[in-house]
Amino acid sequence: MRDIMLIVHFIGLAMGLGTSFAHLFLGKAAARMDAADARKFRLQSFALNNMGHIGLALLIISGGYLMTPYWNMLPASPMLIAKLSLVLVLGALLGIISAKVRKARQGDADTHLRKIAPLGRIALVTTVVIIVLAVYVFH
Repeated sequence: MRDIMLIVHFIGLAMGLGTSFAHLFLGKAAARMDAADARKFRLQSFALNNMGHIGLALLIISGGYLMTPYWNMLPASPMLIAKLSLVLVLGALLGIISAKVRKARQGDADTHLRKIAPLGRIALVTTVVIIVLAVYVFH
């Protein structure tokens, strides 16, 4: 069962991190478009967020199972606490981004899109830091 959950965990990681990198590159493509086309393109590209949410859900479900032998050592592992805390931060960031995407689709897209871009970059960096911490904790 552990191997299956590890596979699910890596699939979730690919989906979540892949979404962040996709938005990074799609944002660069949108920057070369005129304003109206870029706005429409960015709003359409947020369909990828569903993949990121599914990936995060897979990570949390499989990660909870994979953490089973480590829960007892949690108080003595500050890097593991930091990693799990950053997962919560990432979840909050994705929630905020999703709310801003909904508002952008309802109106005043330019204002909300400007607020989403830096949050997306923070989410990408947060995800990479989570991975680095996971490597150090579980190596």
